[in-house]
Amino acid sequence: QVQLVESGGGSVQAGGSLRLSCAASGYSFSTSFMGWFRQAPGKEREGVACTDKYGRTVYAGSVKGRFTISRDNAENSLILQMNSLKPEDTAMYYCAARPGGSFCNLNPPSYNFWGLGTQVTVSS
Repeated sequence: QVQLVESGGGSVQAGGSLRLSCAASGYSFSTSFMGWFRQAPGKEREGVACTDKYGRTVYAGSVKGRFTISRDNAENSLILQMNSLKPEDTAMYYCAARPGGSFCNLNPPSYNFWGLGTQVTVSS
């Protein structure tokens, strides 16, 4: 059974940092591409960052230079380091997986499995 469990969300002031983690189990993490997505109230889910099995990464323009995605294949974990947070980063953040995928992308339908999310709130 595939499980993706996010943690690390919280409330911070603008300019602060948070580190999100996703613990994965039930599938071959090391041969999957993985992504972080977010969804704010009243808005569509959007891709934030992704990484493939080779460690290549893709970032949304709105977070490039502020967020860093990384993976630990030995621990089956996905990390999103978020720095210089802005109020517009406020959203529910989700971890997603595509087992057997090649180069990653930020298109939600490309992913088979999703976590339940962790809330990030940034105040001005």
